[in-house]
Formats: sequence, structure tokens, C-alpha cells
Amino acid sequence: MSEKKNEVIKRLKDRILTMEGFGGRVNGLQLDFGLGAMQEAFPRKTFPVGVMHEFICSMESRAATGGVLAHLLSVLMREGKACLWISPDRKLFSPGLKFFGVEPHQVIFIDVKKEKEVLWAMEQGLKCNAIAAVVAELQTISFSESRRLQLAVENSGVTGFILRYTPFAENNLACASRWRIKPLPSQCSQNMPGVGFPRVEINLEKIRNGRPGIWEFEWQNGELISLPLTTKKLVDHRLAQSERSYA
Repeated sequence: MSEKKNEVIKRLKDRILTMEGFGGRVNGLQLDFGLGAMQEAFPRKTFPVGVMHEFICSMESRAATGGVLAHLLSVLMREGKACLWISPDRKLFSPGLKFFGVEPHQVIFIDVKKEKEVLWAMEQGLKCNAIAAVVAELQTISFSESRRLQLAVENSGVTGFILRYTPFAENNLACASRWRIKPLPSQCSQNMPGVGFPRVEINLEKIRNGRPGIWEFEWQNGELISLPLTTKKLVDHRLAQSERSYA
């Protein structure tokens, strides 16, 4: 009897995770985001789709954040669907998206004047299941506003990204995850001269039903390659996890 009960509980948990975007499937296809060891942080070891993600970004990390975000978009748009990119002050160099696997013609840029217009345009875009994702550049957004966006993606299955450049306040939002990305110095292999591959550090500060952590990646021949953490960063990572468990 207990075995049947455990099986029922397991099925219910799997169903809830699927409803929350942790099924990892879009149009019935299983997606591989190539995040290496970072996959362990997500429930089912699967990057959540059909949910809202938050990216905190400083001016110094703007390029690094845009690169990682473009990599995630390239997987979501693999079947040819378009993406909306909404901003009041766009500085993105669209031809550069091709380096990360995104065809520029698949991105529809919507430039508006006010952040309130960004929110309205994003909500309307998230309701359209004919597109793969919506990216919105914002500084200020309330929890209730983010909740409206989350309700929109739950109905459509579209994945949303809130890109917050130097926000005035890092308040909690109704998002499945919060990311913070920064560039790292490149390193040449085998003491060879020249410049090494670009590197980034991804700090997953929050992930619903998952395990936050820090990972390092390197761009090699157009692919995002997971790197082993140094001893110091591994210790810092474990300390951060311990602090969160007591919070």
C-alpha cells in the first residue's frame, strides 16, 4: 500500500513540475541548453521553459549577460519561431547575435519610450504562443506586475526574460529564477601566447524547486562550455548554499 502511495505522490510531483515549466519540452521536443554541470541546479536537471526568468545586469556585465541570454534564446528558437525584444533604450548590436546562434531576422525589436509601455508590450507578447520567447529591458518592476507576466506565460507556454539593467531596487519578483552574470579574464591554454576564449561566471541566485549556485563557462567555437570551479569558488559556492538553507 505504501508503495502505491509513494508512486501516486511521485506522479503528482512530476505533474506539478511539468505545469511549472520543468518539463523541458517545447512543442513536444526535448530541448538541450548545453549548460553542463549547471543542469544539476534545475528540477529534473532541465532548464525551465514557459516561465519567467530574471537577469540582474550591471553596465560592466552587459555584454556577458547578453551573450548568455542569446545562447538560451538560440535553443528556444531552434524550430524557427521568432522572439520579441522590447526596450526603451536599446543598445544591442543585433548582427552580433549570430555569434551565439541567433539569426538576427528571427528577433523582432520593439522600441518604446516608457517602461510602462515595455510592461504592456511584454504582457501582450507573452500571450502569443506563435513566438518562442519575449525579452524585456526594465529597471523597475513590482511583484504584482511580474505576477501578471507569470500568469501570461502559464497560459501560452512562452518563455519570458526580464533583463534588469542597474535596477534601483532588487525586489523579489514572481519569476522562476534570478541570474547574475559577469565576465571573467580569459586564459590561454598550455601557456600559448595571445588571447584565450571569452569566459563568464553565472550566478544562479534563485531557482524554484532547485539548488542555486555558481558556475563558470567559456565560449569555444560558438559553444558554451562548462568549466570546473576553482577551489576558492567551490568553497564560496558551498558557503552560499549553507547560508541560504539557514535563511
